[in-house]
Amino acid sequence: MPEVHLLFHQPIADHSFSADRSLLAVSRDTKVELYKRSGSGFTLQDELAGHDKTVTSVDIAPNTGKIVTCSQDRNALVWEPSPTGWKPTLVLLRINRAATHVRWSPDETKFAVGSGARVIAVCYFEGENDWWVSKHIKKPLRSTVFSLAWHPNSVLLAAGSADAHARVFSSFIKGVDQRPEPTVWGERIPFNTVCGEYINSSGGWVHSVAFSPSGNALAFAAHDSSVTVVYPSAPEQPPHAVLSVTTQMLPFVTLCWTREDQLVAAGHDCHPVVFEGSMEGWRLAYSVDDPRKSAGPGVSQESSALNMFRQMDLKGKSSVDDTNLKTIHQNSITILRPYEGGPGNVTKFSSSGVDGRIVVFTVKG
Repeated sequence: MPEVHLLFHQPIADHSFSADRSLLAVSRDTKVELYKRSGSGFTLQDELAGHDKTVTSVDIAPNTGKIVTCSQDRNALVWEPSPTGWKPTLVLLRINRAATHVRWSPDETKFAVGSGARVIAVCYFEGENDWWVSKHIKKPLRSTVFSLAWHPNSVLLAAGSADAHARVFSSFIKGVDQRPEPTVWGERIPFNTVCGEYINSSGGWVHSVAFSPSGNALAFAAHDSSVTVVYPSAPEQPPHAVLSVTTQMLPFVTLCWTREDQLVAAGHDCHPVVFEGSMEGWRLAYSVDDPRKSAGPGVSQESSALNMFRQMDLKGKSSVDDTNLKTIHQNSITILRPYEGGPGNVTKFSSSGVDGRIVVFTVKG
């Protein structure tokens, strides 16, 4: 059974668990609330109040435990525990529009912030001045960046944006990064090199991007309710395969790889779906928490619809309770995160939603 936590009746734009899953950070309006695991539930332990507009994203670094937050106030803050509570450090983002999404690199030396200013700020710590500074990835971004994802090597960075593109950039910073091993995306890759650029054929916003556990494939979800998986072949070469799965569902806004051949997507349909496949092809395998499973085949759905209209005709009201969804989430799912298991073998994932719920789902083997 999924583990369900209703924290409050307000949207959760993003959530993040600490490595041991004892601490949960969720965005709530202009603050980030920190919940401590107690028994089977969570209790509010602390809040991070440093932004003066809506917090759009939050991420806890697994090893250091530092928390990074970003907000519509165009700022990002790095929070570190201290004897007097959580201490924020300002980040020099230098953006003139809202910050939309933030994620630590796997080695935790950098983090990247997407924005409505058509730039991605790649931030690193400058010890001399004791602050976080940023370098900007600008070209060829032409619109708001919705989503970011790091390659396992902490140098390559994927971005999905409102200009209908998913792109892979190099975020290599001299003096911060070690030269990475060659990958299918490229070898010598100076900062802001575009290592891959893929368009959604319908011109739909790209809501989410995610590298596979090996980093050798990239998935992206677009506003035309499709999920696309790209397998690059070599630098400057056409990819081995670009595989799109179109669905009849509402658009997906978040993706999470569980294995090299399995991917979970969720969004406005309020329940996650699992895609499975390889370079030969991808398909929608099954739904998690699908309300239609309980409704039975199409015939019973039709008869229940007929019954509903009959009730409305006779009594002037519907007998169907249409205020509660049959899914666990009562509104759109905003973010999926790996919860249990390592990269390439995720056994549980967590979701947050506009309904103020955090849910932990189990993945089928």
